[in-house]
Amino acid sequence: MSNEELTSEKSLAANGKSFHWARRFLGQRMGSDAASLYAFCRLLDDMADGDIQNGPTRLAAIRADLIAGREGADPAFLAFLPLMREKRFPTDVLVALIDGLLEDQAEEVALADEAALLRYAYRVAGTVGLLMCHVLDCQAPAARAHAIDLGIAMQLTNIARDILEDAGMNRRYVPGDWVGHASPHEIRAAARSPESMLARDVTAAAGRLLDLAETFYASGARGYRYLPWRAHLAIGVAARVYRQIGIQLRGANLAWHAGRQVTGKAAKLRCSLLALGSFGRRIGIGTSPHDDRLHAALRGLPYVA
Repeated sequence: MSNEELTSEKSLAANGKSFHWARRFLGQRMGSDAASLYAFCRLLDDMADGDIQNGPTRLAAIRADLIAGREGADPAFLAFLPLMREKRFPTDVLVALIDGLLEDQAEEVALADEAALLRYAYRVAGTVGLLMCHVLDCQAPAARAHAIDLGIAMQLTNIARDILEDAGMNRRYVPGDWVGHASPHEIRAAARSPESMLARDVTAAAGRLLDLAETFYASGARGYRYLPWRAHLAIGVAARVYRQIGIQLRGANLAWHAGRQVTGKAAKLRCSLLALGSFGRRIGIGTSPHDDRLHAALRGLPYVA
């Protein structure tokens, strides 16, 4: 069954297990809106990947409609419009998200360096952090930079987890200058020879991705104080659960060639309890400013200072 045939709640349950777990900590209204946003973003992703008939053509049409400020005729976009208008989702952020998904349509994806990686992660995940600010009634402008960072952190974890899977789709998101600009095909071959030089370089790159993710997780967590209490807990849980993927990957000696890591229910429960500790960030005077060095590669993108 296509994701387009699923309700937003069923799409979240089927495709975003970490976020579906965290969704239960939101109230009914925020939880429903978050699920609707997730489901729409998932449909855009499916369109980009060609998993929906005429997907790339539909995605390009939605992008054009957003830029022109018109409703268009795409059924998925028309269904999303009421939420988009109610929550005042910024058009330029949605366009940036689509631009990131369109990057994946290339015959071969091979990011050159860390700057290209971070710009890609911003487009496909940092944008979702920005949109979630609107869903979670977070109005503080200072929260946006941290929301971007949390989205980027999760995407970096995702990339580290899926190195081999992505290579199978002819995609290499690991910065080329970290792995001798190896092609996705060469990475697939290296997975069959884990002791080869390239396989070891990819293993080291997986570690670097997780190290970089930690920096962005820390910055993202500094933004929790701007959220309502319940939203704070839900986002804290989502971040902990997603970060756990990287922890497990490290525990498996960064064996990127051995298949993807998943978090079980016990791990999710543990992460949920640990997330309660983040409430301590709400206590105290003043706030630490965002480290703008984290966004040096993102200049020119929406809501980047």
